[in-house]
Amino acid sequence: MNIQQILNDKIKQAMIIAGASDDSEALVRQSGKPQFGDYQANGIMAAAKKMGKNPREFAQSVVDNLALDDLAEKVEIAGAGFINIFLKNDWLSKQATAAQRDEKLGVLTKQNQRVVVDYSAPNVAKEMHVGHLRSTIIGDSIVRVLEFLGNSVIRANHVGDWGTQFGMLIAYLEKMQAENASEMQLADIEEFYRQAKLNYDSDENFAEKSRNYVVKLQSGDAYCLDMWQKLVAITMNQCQQTYDRLNVTLTPNDVMGESLYNPLLPEVVQTLKDKGLAVEDDGAVVVFLDEFKNKDGDPMGVIVQKKDGGYLYTTTDIAAAKYRYETLKADRVVLFTDARQAQHIAQAWLITRKAGLVPDEFGLEHFTFGMMLGKDGKPFKTRTGGTVKLSDLLDEAVMRATAIIDAKNPTLNDDEKSAIIDAIAIGAVKYADLSKNRNTDYVFDWDNMLSFEGNTAPYVQYAYTRIRSIFARADIRQLPVGDIAIGTDKERALIVKLLQFEEVLLQVIKDGLPHLLCQYLFELAGIFSGFYEACPILSADDTTKTSRLLLADFTAKTLKQGLDLLGIKTVEKM
Repeated sequence: MNIQQILNDKIKQAMIIAGASDDSEALVRQSGKPQFGDYQANGIMAAAKKMGKNPREFAQSVVDNLALDDLAEKVEIAGAGFINIFLKNDWLSKQATAAQRDEKLGVLTKQNQRVVVDYSAPNVAKEMHVGHLRSTIIGDSIVRVLEFLGNSVIRANHVGDWGTQFGMLIAYLEKMQAENASEMQLADIEEFYRQAKLNYDSDENFAEKSRNYVVKLQSGDAYCLDMWQKLVAITMNQCQQTYDRLNVTLTPNDVMGESLYNPLLPEVVQTLKDKGLAVEDDGAVVVFLDEFKNKDGDPMGVIVQKKDGGYLYTTTDIAAAKYRYETLKADRVVLFTDARQAQHIAQAWLITRKAGLVPDEFGLEHFTFGMMLGKDGKPFKTRTGGTVKLSDLLDEAVMRATAIIDAKNPTLNDDEKSAIIDAIAIGAVKYADLSKNRNTDYVFDWDNMLSFEGNTAPYVQYAYTRIRSIFARADIRQLPVGDIAIGTDKERALIVKLLQFEEVLLQVIKDGLPHLLCQYLFELAGIFSGFYEACPILSADDTTKTSRLLLADFTAKTLKQGLDLLGIKTVEKM
């Protein structure tokens, strides 16, 4: 349940009764320290200043008009006019009991937006490398949370499947087929691309054929289209294997490559001309933007069509925004790319809006992220300085997780061991990334990410397993019937944290920040640990035992659901 929103609405209503304007904000936040209550309203001072009133006097007026008797034990004014809210134990217990029984864990929000999430975006004839990891897993976690909150999500894998290089690739595929190349050779797409480029640079006849195939492909030649589709299929089959290993929800049906928008590009350019936004400049078609300046301080020119008639990524991104609004009928687009794409996307979407291709209320949100760095603070590379393949990274994660599990629990059977290794290895890689604010670079560190201590996947996964072991050891196969009650401060702190799950999820999708969910799960696991050490469960009297078992179950389900929303698996034994 969204306690924060409930309090926000009630306090805002009291502020308006006390004389504040309708646009005043209560600014209710979770309190940082127990002595300041469970929640704190921070908007009183700003509203009082706007009204020309003393903040503490206005705060008192708000409290006098506040209808919180049903859920608040105490409301107090602190400092210059903060309002601290202490929730009732009985109310918290009632909410926790209902949430524990609910398959959605008390999450009541039911959004109903149609959201396009653009993420991953590998390139045809290139193997996925570590540079694709952040977009893929951050985007997928946001997709999962959006769907959990009731939205209809369209996954858009904006694959790089179009461009002049495809003439060269088609020519080389033709050559390999003529030489009866094995499937294994074709599957090594990195080597395939290198050899195609080598042929292009060293053989003029091959280069000429490549250039001709580009023209034919872009003209819709059936043979070239068939060869092109083979290249796309080879690449995406490999990508799908990586998605499956990563427990990412992308499928072949989600591929919306650059080629999809190719037929729309002439119309886009013509619209920009008709609107007076695009002009011819030295043979090219250019949009000059006053909002962006070049090094001389003049409006920056953004090319949407080259002299030779070819189009650019900007044109494609404009067409994609138009397509997602008109054809996919989306309410909102969320795009995940690295920060280096920020200006390019800002320009493309500014042109889109200036041309009226999407309405003002259509959400276009670009969520960028920093780089994965090595311990030396430089972009993460192989020892020889090459790009790290994503499949190699996951292989190493499995190898390292295997060594850890063999040392910790050598008695596991093969099936249990395999499931645990997979969950820990892949979970550790994903969580290490997702637990960092996406806006920052982060250092990739095997030892930290695979540790069972600190804010890591193994720590949170183990917290889940530890709770489930309570039920397994006591052979409890069916939960007792009863209510959750508060008898100690540890129980209260755990309940409050559990009831804040929905608030975290809403913040995650608002700003595209999955690290907030990681931090929540880490804190929840820590609070449960404190509860478990201080509050005996199985040896307590029957009523207390029932309450604590239900509270433990509620915690386990929340940890499992939270990790699932991050795309991370849990196991029952570790």
